[in-house]
Amino acid sequence: MKINACEIVLASSNPGKLKEFQQMLSGMGVSLRPQSDFNIAAVEETGLSFVENAILKARHASKQSGLPAIADDSGLEVDALAGRPGIYSARFAGSDATDSDNNRKLLSVLRGVSPEERKARFQCVLVYMRHPEDPTPVICQGSWEGEILNAPKGEQGFGYDPLFYVSTEGCACAELSADVKNRLSHRAKAMAQLADRLRVTC
Repeated sequence: MKINACEIVLASSNPGKLKEFQQMLSGMGVSLRPQSDFNIAAVEETGLSFVENAILKARHASKQSGLPAIADDSGLEVDALAGRPGIYSARFAGSDATDSDNNRKLLSVLRGVSPEERKARFQCVLVYMRHPEDPTPVICQGSWEGEILNAPKGEQGFGYDPLFYVSTEGCACAELSADVKNRLSHRAKAMAQLADRLRVTC
């Protein structure tokens, strides 16, 4: 079977993430397919950094599908917690933690911490690998500065969005419209870099 050089597997089965990536890469001749199309199970994230985990996921998806792959790894870094929860953001309160569980734990460990010490940022690393043994994967990184609120606000978004205050907008991330978030976010910044790199690669 002949494979289009710009047919790419996304190392995720999340439909929302797939849609977001497809919108960013639209008009570039890229056909992006989720790893579920190939019955690829999620790989264990054993890396010690966002970069390592993104590479693990991209390599696994590329190896199983035979296609180039895109993967992302993202999370929240809080200065007062020395960068935690970081790569453990999705399981900060435990392996089966919900978003609410993680938010409650974050508020608990930051109880009594002054506003000046509640600075935080979302980080996103995107990796593009041409094949599983690609020695020079494309790595793009985006960050979004903010601070952690004392209580959740807003109903939009997911994860730590209700606790992440965006000073330029004067509200929590979960109070932003999808259009505004997708223009300002860490993932949007990383995806813009990746789109530029793929225009050259493809």
